[in-house]
Amino acid sequence: MSTEPSDTDAFQLYDLRVEVICPPGKRILCGARDGDHFRLEGEMLYLPAEQGFSIYSLGSVLPLLAAKQRVTSANDWMSTDAEIACPDPSCPSRLKVTRTGLRTFKHSEVTAVSRGPAAPNIR
Repeated sequence: MSTEPSDTDAFQLYDLRVEVICPPGKRILCGARDGDHFRLEGEMLYLPAEQGFSIYSLGSVLPLLAAKQRVTSANDWMSTDAEIACPDPSCPSRLKVTRTGLRTFKHSEVTAVSRGPAAPNIR
């Protein structure tokens, strides 16, 4: 199930869009507005100009983003589940994580650590 590029130094990550979903007519406690979003491209997070994002909402979704960027099995819940609840239990907003594209990186361009010998493929 390898989708790795043929270049042995290369690997791929998905670009992500994280968007706020607010139920109509509900009181939103985290300061978010429906449609607020940010993009994650590689390790870089981009917010639109003049748009804020709750640090608590960001903190709730950050641990999942690295896994969501990785290529996963179609049967993995990370491939199918896309919405994360607001960390405030009284706030009905959700964060929707969408994979928007696949980007290729080279190991030698993103770290100073050499790869060394190839690790065995553990299954």
